[in-house]
This record gives sequence, structure tokens and C-alpha cells, in this order.
Amino acid sequence: MQEKKEEDLQQVLNKVSQVGIDEVGRGSVFGPVFSAVVVLTKKNRITLKKLGVTDSKKLTQKKRQILFPKILLLSSDYGIGQSSSREIDKFGIRYATELSMIRALKKLKEKPSEIIVDGPLLLRPWDGIQKNIISGDSKFIAISSASIIAKVSRDNLMERLEKKFPGYLLSKNKGYGTREHLAIIKKNGITNLHRKSFLRKSNLI
Repeated sequence: MQEKKEEDLQQVLNKVSQVGIDEVGRGSVFGPVFSAVVVLTKKNRITLKKLGVTDSKKLTQKKRQILFPKILLLSSDYGIGQSSSREIDKFGIRYATELSMIRALKKLKEKPSEIIVDGPLLLRPWDGIQKNIISGDSKFIAISSASIIAKVSRDNLMERLEKKFPGYLLSKNKGYGTREHLAIIKKNGITNLHRKSFLRKSNLI
């Protein structure tokens, strides 16, 4: 039944521009959560699919970097938003993720009539029409494109922050709680960009 609904939705969305939104960094222990929204015509969705656009997690870092400027060039519009580690600690990860999505959407030139959101959770602050698609970053090119834009943007920030916080290997772990990263935190302590609420769960603070 769910597959049939998604097939019907795909047929409708194939006729019009798709507005896809996705986040990255939700499970990280350091730094902001990023979201991106990408608006694509049917023609440019086909082009990007041929170029290899799919869920960012299925692509190498090099491939994502190659696709990033192509997506920006072929998008009718796009927006990038983020929510800080301080906001994550204050409001919780779901609300902070929603903040980053709303911030991305507000950067579009026009409010979209409908958005498709990756995952099962409603974007609660959004007052327009939305469709939630589980594994949408593998099914809809606009969501796949948004996942790549968000991922590359956040990874680039992590590489810049490595210079500010040397020793935490941020360009390698991208702020995620790898065993190596957690061991470094235990040795060197936390920075002001670590998510304290996440690290309490790991008994590191």
C-alpha cells in the first residue's frame, strides 16, 4: 500500500518541479546540523540522474564534490540552513533540525506550494503542503540533490573548523562520535562546539 502511494506521488511530481529537502549531521556529536532544499525541473532531474545523483551516503566524497556545483547550476533555486550545537543542546535535535530546514526554505526566492521531506517525521513548523518519504534520498532526485548539498556544505565546514580545533581530526570524522573522536574528547576535553546533550549520553561529561 505504501509503495503504491509513493508510485502515485512520483507520477504527480514527475510532471512538475520537485522541491526536496534533507538534513545531515543529525547524529554528530560536534557542530551544527545542516539542511538543504533544492528545486528541480523534470528535465534537470533527468540530467542529474544521468550524472549519478543519488543518496549522498552512497557516494564517495570525491563524487559528491564533483556533483555539488552541477546541482547548484541545474537547480531552479536552492537554500542551505543550519542550527548550532547550542540550539541542539537547548531545544533537542528534532526541533533544531526543523529550525535548520525552515532556515533553508526561507532562503528560496518563492515559498514552494509543496515540499517533499526525507524521512517519516513531519516538518512541524511548515504551514504548507508537505509529503514525507522514507528513504526519499534514494527515490527522489530533488531530495538526493539536497542531501548532497547539505553533506558537502557541512563537510567543508568541518574541514575549516579543524584549523580552529586542531587535534580533534574533524576533517576525518566530520564531527561524528567515532571511537577515535570519543577517545580524543576523553583526553583533551570538549570544545564549545561539542553537543553536550549528546556527550552526556556517552558519559563523557
